[in-house]
Amino acid sequence: MADKEKTIEALQAIVTGLSANSFQHRIQSKIFAGLGFQALGDKYTTHATEEIDFVEQFMDRILDLGGEIKQEAQEAKPVFTDIVEFIEYDYNVSVEGIAFINELMDSGIFDATTYDLMKVYLKDEEDDMYWSEQQLDLCKMLGKENYLTQLLINGPTAE
Repeated sequence: MADKEKTIEALQAIVTGLSANSFQHRIQSKIFAGLGFQALGDKYTTHATEEIDFVEQFMDRILDLGGEIKQEAQEAKPVFTDIVEFIEYDYNVSVEGIAFINELMDSGIFDATTYDLMKVYLKDEEDDMYWSEQQLDLCKMLGKENYLTQLLINGPTAE
């Protein structure tokens, strides 16, 4: 049975965490572009923008449900200059986030509209996770130096 207060709490937690993730992706995009990996920087800029778009949708949903949006303190995120280390980190964040979203969706607290919004967000997160997994697999197959060379020449593979 849908629980409006728990839905608002869950959406607020997602807004806070996803805002921090978006800002981290924006920082990483600047770092990677500064290292000469402009295409990868552009990819993470786009990713950060998509995350902020979801943050706005979740905030709208909180307001639709009669809740109040809060600006909560965000946990500091690590900053990486090593591309592969960041992709590994980001992959693990995706895995944990997807598990959290699935748990929320299975809990039955969401009304149909919020559930549908969560399905769209979950699909986007799964796509991001699969992309990171593909990059890590390529890195293992090619070796780190060859992977980075391929990334520099061709840019990141499509999601």
